Amino acid sequence: MHIDLSGRTALVTGSTQGIGAAIATGLARSGAHVAVNGRSRSSVEAAADKLRGEVDGARVTSVAADLSTEEGAARVVDLLPEVDILVNNLGIFGARPALEITDEEWRRYFEVNVLAAVRLTRAYLPGMTARSWGRVQYIASDSAVVTPAEMIHYGVSKTALLAVSRGFAKEAAGTGVTVNSVIAGPTHTGGVEDFVYELVDRELPWEEAQREFMRRHRPQSLLQRLIEPEEIANMVVYLSSPYASATTGGALRVDGGYVDAILP
Repeated sequence: MHIDLSGRTALVTGSTQGIGAAIATGLARSGAHVAVNGRSRSSVEAAADKLRGEVDGARVTSVAADLSTEEGAARVVDLLPEVDILVNNLGIFGARPALEITDEEWRRYFEVNVLAAVRLTRAYLPGMTARSWGRVQYIASDSAVVTPAEMIHYGVSKTALLAVSRGFAKEAAGTGVTVNSVIAGPTHTGGVEDFVYELVDRELPWEEAQREFMRRHRPQSLLQRLIEPEEIANMVVYLSSPYASATTGGALRVDGGYVDAILP
């Protein structure tokens, strides 16, 4: 399948590393003009330079802004007034005993993981519908469906994204714009490596630590390994393409069979 996104502009939030960087790379390889986002100008510039080095002829724009704030979102929209593909990837996670999660932490997870995506959707969806073409995606998680006991605040924020996605898909009904969420399973990123070592013996070599983590904390996985970021990106690139024109309002799983359900 050849996916050609030439002439399309894509904004991938939180794309200086991990899943976001893999998505930005996948979209650039398909010809999209990609805006890389992060809070730090230095990290954004480094990620943009890396992307240009990996993809010949890549068109890349650096957008440094903290999207958990109204000011940050406004800055992005000023720098990038029109977007054809919006990938709301920005998110934070971390382990915390349920009864120790403070009000401040609950608010922070909602601001970063949910409201940042809502703000940008509100900003860019009208332009997409006016042009009769657009793609909005939210990177959710298996934790949206299988709430993890060790980080329920994260799980709740990802559950909210599924509802946000479905609701905005209804708002875009009949316009040529599709809105979907992607349920990502346990994925191999630098941040996840740190998280794994919070839960298993830090003295274990990485491959052994990964197997122990999956065995003890994610035994439902049918892959029985962490997913690579590029595997998540493949789904996002497909959903960004004309081939996915009839897929909207959905929650599509790239979870390695983690969620034990027949339907999404």
